[in-house]
Order: sequence, then structure tokens, then C-alpha cells
Amino acid sequence: MANVAVIGAQWGDEGKGKVVDWLASRADIVVRFQGGHNAGHTLVVGNQTYKLSLLPSGVVRGKLGIIGNGVVLDPQALLDEIARVGAQGLAVTPENLRIAENVPLILPLHPALDKAREAARGEHRIGTTGRGIGPAYEDKVARRAIRLCDLAEPEVLSEKLDELLLHHNTLLKGLGAETFEKQALLDGLLALAPKLLPFAEPVWERLATARAEGRRVLFEGAQAVMLDVDHGTYPYVTSSNTVAGNAAAGAGIGPNAIGFVLGIAKAYATRVGSGPFPTELHDAIGKRLGERGREFGTVTGRPRRCGWFDAALVRQAVKVGGVQGLVLTKLDVLDGLDELKVCTGYRIGGQVMNRLPAGRAAQAAAEPVYETMPGWQESTMGARSWADLPAAAVKYVKRIEELVEAPVVLLSTSPERDDTIVVSDPFAG
Repeated sequence: MANVAVIGAQWGDEGKGKVVDWLASRADIVVRFQGGHNAGHTLVVGNQTYKLSLLPSGVVRGKLGIIGNGVVLDPQALLDEIARVGAQGLAVTPENLRIAENVPLILPLHPALDKAREAARGEHRIGTTGRGIGPAYEDKVARRAIRLCDLAEPEVLSEKLDELLLHHNTLLKGLGAETFEKQALLDGLLALAPKLLPFAEPVWERLATARAEGRRVLFEGAQAVMLDVDHGTYPYVTSSNTVAGNAAAGAGIGPNAIGFVLGIAKAYATRVGSGPFPTELHDAIGKRLGERGREFGTVTGRPRRCGWFDAALVRQAVKVGGVQGLVLTKLDVLDGLDELKVCTGYRIGGQVMNRLPAGRAAQAAAEPVYETMPGWQESTMGARSWADLPAAAVKYVKRIEELVEAPVVLLSTSPERDDTIVVSDPFAG
């Protein structure tokens, strides 16, 4: 049986939570390998709705969850999330959650800098969540990050805070924001140490053992390929690599252990925050998609921008993300529309391209080239087999397969875990 990596194939919010939850029943271990608490997964299990930002989705299904070294971890956000799901009856302990000892931490100064820089950008703001993700990744690359293992070494922690504050307080002062005192940060981290260190371990060793034993591992990505810091719509992207290749570096395993790569895409398109969105709809149909799809960010609560399915963009995500099979979610949101449109390319300055260019001005100027297809009036809500779908819906899915050059292996027709049409099991390899 193969391992599976799950990544978003659009701009995030594609319904990865439900898919990972569904796959977790077939896995032994679920690993988060990048991002932070700027990502959100909503899981509907019976009469309970879990909103997760840091916890790997597998813990809801009683599986071992791992937070890999590729994540940037806000200690207080994690503890708050553990308390929140605990109040719902889900106990998270070192028995079912392990955290890479070398994971970098998000400190209070990181969101402060994040928000101060966004405010300084004015109308050119990127649209970050303001949770300090970018500044924390910057510190990691600059080799001044505070890591989880540092909480076990107070003297080292104190020295590293000196370097960190020299950098951050200079920036904060220049932006007219409040600066931070070392002692308050040091005391806060030392107070968190006994709560966090029991979860810490060299998770690469656990994953190596799991692989040797033939255990199935599910790698859970956050955000999506078009928000990848290298391959996305830069600079309106996240601060980590969201493609499946990063599962290796972000978890501490070899690239040959990633297994089958599953890309998640909605049957339409959404985006949160700023940045280009060629198929965005500002009309009644766009409003309808948002209302029927309940398109509000899990983390931020911001309304999502909605538009037609962009096959050119998803095809690009399939290529750079290494996607071998696609999950199409929220097909039921399209019920009742007389006709549907699918973007097959872009017109830029009189030239038609089948990919979104890298340049920011060219991306902003991209006009979608559409193919129109008939809609359907029948309900697809809760369908669990192809036979339950109207012919026009089947035709729509098959056309998407052709355009994105990847097979649809799973089709989701409601938020409920079992309302899923299974074409093939990704764990079968």
C-alpha cells in the first residue's frame, strides 16, 4: 500500500479537511508538513464540527498526528486548539500527537510585525492573515528562529532572543509599532516549555520506523499550489512551499516515500485575500456560489471571492505539484445553474496562453477564455455513485479530467464524510 500526500490544486479552501478525514480512516499516521495556523480545515463528523488549524486531521479519527518541522508553530494557538477540541470530547495528548523537535516557533513579535508591514503597504497589501507566518519563516531561513528544542535549553534560548529582538525591534520601531521586552518573552516561553516539550521528538525517526514496518502515512498539506511561494501568484502567496515535493523536507522523509499525490479542487474556484483571479465573478452567479458554498474562511472568517472553474490554472498546479489524481469537491453547489463555464486559457495582450504567466502585471491582465457547458437542474447533493448524478454533471466532470490532464479519483457531493464517490483508492497506489 502506498503513502498519500494531499495538496490543494487551486488557492486553498478546496475542502481538504473532509478529504483528509476520509483518507485518515485508511492511514496509520497523518503528518502536517508546512504552513501554520493561517490554514484551516473544517471536519464534520456526525453532529460535531471540528475547526482545525494546526492539529493534523487524523487525530479526529483516533490516528497518530505529527506536526513536521516544515510547519511554523504558534505554541499558544496550538494549546488553545487542543483545549477547544478537548471541550468537544477529543483528547489530544502526547499519545496521539507528536511534534518535530526542530519545528520553528511563532512568537508574539511575529504577528506584530506581520500586521505592521501590511498596514504600511496600504492599498498594496498582500492580504496575509496577520498571524506571523511570513516573519516566522523569514527567521527560519535567516537562522535566528527559536525552535521547540530550544525551550529545553534556557541559556541558549536567552542568547537567541537577544539576536531575534535586535532584528525585530529595529523593524518594529521603524514601522512605528510597539517593541518587545526580552524578559517577558523569555518568561512566557519558559512557562510554555513543560506544556509543549512532552510532545517533542525527532519525528523523522518515527516516520522511518513506520515506513520500515509498512505503515500507511498521509501527508496533509495546507493552502494550495497557487499559493506556493515559488510556483504561485507571487507575491500574493503564502510563505512556504505547498507542493507535494515539500512533504519530504517538511516531514523528514525521503522523496521516494511521499507516495501517491492527490490534488484537491472545487468544482468552481475561490480565493481569499488579494491577488489575481481571472475567473472571478462579481455578478449574481458569483454571489450564489458564495452563499450556496458557504464560502467564508475557516481561519479568518473573510468572505471568499468566487468564480468559474479554471482548468488552465489547475492543469498548471497538476504539473508543478506532481498531482496524480484529483478530488473534485462541492459539485452540489453548481446544482440549478442553466449553464457552466470553464476557463481553458487566458488572453493577454491579444495573445492566448494556456498557462498563467509568472509576471504580476501579466497575471493581472489575464482575461479568461471560456468553454460553455450545459448545467443541470437535478440535485447532486449526497450522491455516492456515478449513477446518482445527472448526465450533464458526469459530462462536466469528465471534461474537467480532459482539460486538467488528471483523473478524478474521488468526487465529494456534500460536507458529510461518506457522501463521496470513490473511483479508486489513493492508498492502493
